[in-house]
Amino acid sequence: MKQILYLVIFLLTTLNFCQNEPLFEEGKALYKAEKYQEAVVVWMKIIDKNEHSSALYFNLGNAHYKLNSVGPSIYYYEKALQLSPHDTDVKNNLAFAQNAMVDDIEPLPVSIFTKWYKTLSGVFNYNEWALAAVVFSISFVVLFLLYYFSFSETRKRLLFASSLISIILLLISISMAFTTFSDTKNDRPAIIFAESIEIKSEPNLGSEVAFILHEGTKVQVVAQDTEWVRIVIVDGKDGWIPVTDIKEL
Repeated sequence: MKQILYLVIFLLTTLNFCQNEPLFEEGKALYKAEKYQEAVVVWMKIIDKNEHSSALYFNLGNAHYKLNSVGPSIYYYEKALQLSPHDTDVKNNLAFAQNAMVDDIEPLPVSIFTKWYKTLSGVFNYNEWALAAVVFSISFVVLFLLYYFSFSETRKRLLFASSLISIILLLISISMAFTTFSDTKNDRPAIIFAESIEIKSEPNLGSEVAFILHEGTKVQVVAQDTEWVRIVIVDGKDGWIPVTDIKEL
C-alpha cells in the first residue's frame, strides 16, 4: 500500500513539474531578453501554484536584482538558500544584493562556544542529524556485537574503542537533532520590504521611534500583536513594525 502511495506522490510531483516547466523556460527566455519584470510575472505563476524550487527562487532573485528591487532580491536569494544551503552561486549573488543595502548592522559578539555550535549545527538540518543518530546507533550495536564475539585481544580493543566513539557520536547527533529542531521551530526570519521604515517602541503609530531600517534588512520576528510584529536585528536592538512592511521567509 505504501509503495502505491509513494508512486502516486511521485507521479503527481512529476506531472506538476512537467506542467510548470514551460512557464519556467518562458521566464528564462524573457530574462535573457532583459524583460525582467515580465519574467517575474511568469515565474510568480509557478509560485501561485504552490510549486517551489531553489532554481526558481534563484532566478526570481536575479530578476529583482536587475530591477534594483533590493528587498525582493534578497528575499528570494534567502528562499533559494533555504532549499540549497550549500549553493555557492546563491551565496555569491546574495552577497552582491546585500552590498546594495543601506543598513550596515554590526552583529553582537558571540562566545567561542556559540561559534562552535553554529558551525556544527550548520553541517546538517534536524532531519539529517536524526538520520545520523540512527546510523551511529546501528554502528554501535554492530561494533559492540563484533567486540563481544571477537577472540583476538587486539581486535577487541579496536572494536571497543570504535563502539565508544560510535556511542559518543550517537549522543552528539541526538542532542543536535533536538536543538536544531528547536532552533528551526523558533526561527522566524523576515526581510524588510519597505524602502524605509520607523521601528516603534510599542505596537502603535503614536509610540516613539526606536530606530530606522531600510529595504533588504534581515530581521527576526519574536512576537506578534494583531497587525504588528516585534522584530530583533543582529545587533540586539528590537522594536515593533507593521506586519505589511516585512515578508517572512
